[in-house]
Amino acid sequence: MPEDLRNVGEEYQKMSKDGFDAAVRSFAEVNKSFQVLTAQMTDYSKKTFEDGFRAWEQMIGAKSVGQMIEIQSQFAKRAYDGYLSEMSKLGEMYMSMARNAYKPVEQASRKAT
Repeated sequence: MPEDLRNVGEEYQKMSKDGFDAAVRSFAEVNKSFQVLTAQMTDYSKKTFEDGFRAWEQMIGAKSVGQMIEIQSQFAKRAYDGYLSEMSKLGEMYMSMARNAYKPVEQASRKAT
């Protein structure tokens, strides 16, 4: 009987270690993904600011109200299209992050069964 208890204890210890390792790998994936997301959002913010500044400079140099309206319309369209594109890209990145973070847990779960 003591031998059986020792085997159960060793098996429990191994499963605990595997679970902990899976959690560490999962958190590492989430951390790496957040760094990529942060870089993406920073780039998007910088690009959006620069585009807005260029539009402002063009508005200042406009020769007529019609030209100002055209500049504003083009800027609004670019901003809207860029926003939709960026949100789609970020959504895909979040989904990828969730899949990658789940993989180590899934693998550990398969090992345990």
